[in-house]
Amino acid sequence: MGWGDLGAFGEPSKETPNLDQMAAEGMLFLDFYTASPLCSPSRAALLTGRLPVRNGFYTTNGHARNAYTPQDVVGGIPDSELLLPELLKKAGYTNKIIGKWHLGHQPQFHPLRHGFDEWLGSPNCHFGPYDSRERPNIPVYRDWEMIGRYYEDFKIDLKTGEANLTQLYLQEALDFISKQQASQQPFFLYWAIDATHAPVYASKQFLGTSQRGLYGDAVREIDDSVGKILKHLQQLGISENTFVFFTSDNGAALISAPKQGGSNGPFLCGKQTTFEGGMREPAIAWWPGHIPAGGVSHQLGSVMDLFSTSLSLAGLQPPSDRQIDGIDLLPVILQGKLIDRPIFYYRGNELMAARAGLYKAHYWTWSNSWEEHSKGIDFCPGQSVAGVTTHTQEEHTNLPLLFHLGRDPGEKYPLSFASEEYQQAVEHISGLVQQHKATLVPGQPQLNVCDQAVMNWSPPGCEKLGKCLKAPESDPKKCSWPH
Repeated sequence: MGWGDLGAFGEPSKETPNLDQMAAEGMLFLDFYTASPLCSPSRAALLTGRLPVRNGFYTTNGHARNAYTPQDVVGGIPDSELLLPELLKKAGYTNKIIGKWHLGHQPQFHPLRHGFDEWLGSPNCHFGPYDSRERPNIPVYRDWEMIGRYYEDFKIDLKTGEANLTQLYLQEALDFISKQQASQQPFFLYWAIDATHAPVYASKQFLGTSQRGLYGDAVREIDDSVGKILKHLQQLGISENTFVFFTSDNGAALISAPKQGGSNGPFLCGKQTTFEGGMREPAIAWWPGHIPAGGVSHQLGSVMDLFSTSLSLAGLQPPSDRQIDGIDLLPVILQGKLIDRPIFYYRGNELMAARAGLYKAHYWTWSNSWEEHSKGIDFCPGQSVAGVTTHTQEEHTNLPLLFHLGRDPGEKYPLSFASEEYQQAVEHISGLVQQHKATLVPGQPQLNVCDQAVMNWSPPGCEKLGKCLKAPESDPKKCSWPH
């Protein structure tokens, strides 16, 4: 979902009344970032509080390649990483994930092995349908075992876009919250729905209701669901004791636009890129009775901050034996403070850009290769900026491209290298980058090796359903990442 997809962020059709109301009752973050322009690495960052280059969710197969976790990726979240739910358990929390996990699908990477107590959802995205010879359909799990597969048992109509998955995930969330409230048990719910990821889907009552087509229908259903979750917390009398945060894993996928992709507002490009459109996200914090209503913050925030902030809310300290990149946002949210901190924009194993204050320096530029672009794969449709949205990997480490995001949020007008403003800002950001790189210990890359034998052929529970498939011979290979 993109920065420009919500009415509160200026989307003109104003079809997100519940999220807009959430913003009116809480705090809007205008400068909030994901840790990667792709789903898997950003989710790993959210749950560990660490950059993907530290937690292993990157590849070294090709410089600055974006890497996600398709079915044949061998790796996943390492046991050495400490995830938010593992730490919250120490404070007596019950933890549930609903929806997309995407941090590895082999048994050792199962979310219930990494701190979650319950799960309804899938290890990968709802791609497909696949045949069961070359590639199996993605399984849907309840806790430890699969309960069916997308397209087979959980229908997604690719012609109409109809699927009731968001309703299923909504009811699961409401039931979990009710159960925890009844048992007076503190809880962490990670509601990771994926309706706005192509192939986009919505349930029957939302189909055809948006001015924005099927994508808008999906956004409207998500908005309606968030409204029902917040209302449920209020009806149960626990809203003043429950911190809720809404954001996205990466910018809108312009490659899927206009029918299956959203809006990144005034920002350049989209998902897969380290321009603002790929990594700046809609973000809303809500906590009645604690967060002053109608707040707007220009704090530079990150999904990794949700790790540190959640621990702080639970009265816990972040682990001291590793570098944590997230900061505690409570002083920002509760007292309106601003914390000085940089934002680092990584693509794979390369630091592409860095932001401090209103200045952003690009050390590398690259949208995607000419080869991919010539096939019609375009992450910046209609947004070509000469010397900026490059189709070859262009290095600018000696003379970074510098933008003032206050005056030029669309990254169209690099500052003059000769100006004093340029020299001062670049000197400041380069110092922060040097500091960062001096402490950087990259994790073992988890997204380098692919093997058809590890795909979702026979997940736990397949025997009971008669849905086990025969895996091919193991043949590990170096993963190929064209983007």
